[in-house]
Amino acid sequence: MPNHGDSSTDVPHDDLPPLEQVDSPTGSPPAASPAGVIELHNCVSNLSLAHEIVMNRDFSFTPSSPPKESLEGRVTEIVHRAFWDSLSEQLNSQPPNYEHAIVLLQELKSLLDSLLLPRHVRLRSQLDEVLDMDLIRLQVQHGALDLDRLAAYIINTMAALCAPVRDPEISALKELKEPVELLRGIFRVLGLMKADMLSFTVQSLRPHLLQQAVTYERTKFQQILDKQPAALDRTWSWLEAAASDEASSSSPPLSATAILNRAYMRLLSWDPLDQKYPETLVMDRARLEVLSSRLQLLTMEASVLLLTCGTAAAFPQGEDDLKEALLSLGEVVVQQVHQAAIDQGGVPPSSESQDVLSGQISTLWKKDNPVRSLVGERLQGFLRALLEGSSTQKAPELPASLGLVSQDLLDLGSTFRRMVHFNRTVFGPFYAPMLRKLLFPAEAVADDSR
Repeated sequence: MPNHGDSSTDVPHDDLPPLEQVDSPTGSPPAASPAGVIELHNCVSNLSLAHEIVMNRDFSFTPSSPPKESLEGRVTEIVHRAFWDSLSEQLNSQPPNYEHAIVLLQELKSLLDSLLLPRHVRLRSQLDEVLDMDLIRLQVQHGALDLDRLAAYIINTMAALCAPVRDPEISALKELKEPVELLRGIFRVLGLMKADMLSFTVQSLRPHLLQQAVTYERTKFQQILDKQPAALDRTWSWLEAAASDEASSSSPPLSATAILNRAYMRLLSWDPLDQKYPETLVMDRARLEVLSSRLQLLTMEASVLLLTCGTAAAFPQGEDDLKEALLSLGEVVVQQVHQAAIDQGGVPPSSESQDVLSGQISTLWKKDNPVRSLVGERLQGFLRALLEGSSTQKAPELPASLGLVSQDLLDLGSTFRRMVHFNRTVFGPFYAPMLRKLLFPAEAVADDSR
């Protein structure tokens, strides 16, 4: 997928959409018809789903159910229990009443049919023959319905279609003898199999989706923007703040790329309570918050390692032994350093040095701790250098003092750069007019006065 991010933001384009700022003093959404709201919701839902499939390599569908303790969960449980209890009463009556059972068999046939592929000609023919609903109704009328035989056929068909991961659950179904529990179990496992089929289909189509992802997401977002012209207000504020930071920390002239990189880096330290997240990155917010947490953890680890290396004459040979203790109290690290010195035949640190090390580690929880701040700046500088380089360039060198966390930081950086690259490619045409306005405010004023 070509990277159009830099070209779309550094060079003006006549065909880029103009930046529109809509006055909304009350912050309330504009009035819209119910049909328009539903259409907008569907557009956002489709965009979110497509983006999740593209960004999440392990994307899969899982059957959802409400929490058991919630009102919805309790109501669902009561309704389901009432249904299955009613079915049990019907099947145990004399003679058995198969009214609900026939409806369930019809649903099971439809579910199995939805799992069949075009090449499953023989299985589809068998399904139509064994679960012939007209024949089943005749059997019920003459008292000749063999529900156990039909259930055995359904389970065997499921065994032929299911993924290997479902084999234990299929085996468990074969052990069930009570008809209601058996039918209930069949429906549950079929739900899992349908989710497996959907996930497999998505993974099969993912390479094709990746080829169309940029165009699709850009088109969908433009549709949202057409219905909600103020859908870029928070994005404008985000870029404006980044431009201000960049102007105060670097010498002119500013560049669009530098502002964008600064803006992306701000996301790694975003206040979780701040709801003014840029609209173009809302779909990635959860992923970026995970990366932010990982970065904070790496900062703490690197800070402890730096303090330990600077204080102790001996250092544990196995970094894993020490890193396991990083989230514990400073005394644990001191004990490891002390033991390492003895194991290596050296002189353990003095009591005064141990107290200093323990005290320094115990204060790392403060955000303004000088060691933590220094390490955080170095890690962020490394990540920003990754953004400034191309995807084909070698990763920038990491300071030797941070070598023990280099692999973790590289993994985090590659994930972050991939997300930024995709976002810049998709939304570059939307960022470009805003960046032009920030870089050339005089031109923007002249355009507004015309």
